[in-house]
Amino acid sequence: MERKDHWEKVHQTKSPTEVSWYEPTPEKSLELITKAGISHEQQIIDVGGGASTLVDCLLAEGYGNVTVLDISATAIATAQERLGNKASVAKWLVADITTAPLAPQSYDLWHDRAVFHFLTNANDRRRYIELVNHALKPGGHIIVATFAPDGPTKCSGLEVNRYAPDELHSEFGENFRLVHSEHEQHHTPFGTEQSFIYCYCIKKT
Repeated sequence: MERKDHWEKVHQTKSPTEVSWYEPTPEKSLELITKAGISHEQQIIDVGGGASTLVDCLLAEGYGNVTVLDISATAIATAQERLGNKASVAKWLVADITTAPLAPQSYDLWHDRAVFHFLTNANDRRRYIELVNHALKPGGHIIVATFAPDGPTKCSGLEVNRYAPDELHSEFGENFRLVHSEHEQHHTPFGTEQSFIYCYCIKKT
């Protein structure tokens, strides 16, 4: 099954609260975005944001330039319906992050919770990182969360990669300076736990 078809099926058959990665409030992501210290006018992209509530929280806190990218049109439609009239404040892009048509040096902060660990193919990871380098401004911030070494080996029926902070940072290379990393035990809607790591880096050039 193609990657897009897989994720459309997931979002067509499950509500946002029925997937393992659901968070009522994405507290860790919001904490790290605040730590980055960007202004409310600067550009944020939430990669794989789909039906996540992060966009709701960012708009509520006054961030006025938020782009939500997801491979699933269904997931994005769910978020837009939930936001109602507020959805027009955000920008929405249905695309595969390995091939997304992003403008050069257009974002001040790149956020990705639980997309990168699905890229088990080395070429997909290379294209993703090339796109980060292309689309993130010099001095821009990037926050990426993946399963930790003791996290799940599969999610939504797909194999995943697991990372320690130094391993994740090394994927992105010397053009990114690791500022902060931390561990999180995510409590799923099913009463189980998933081990995540978050890495916050700054792009050098």
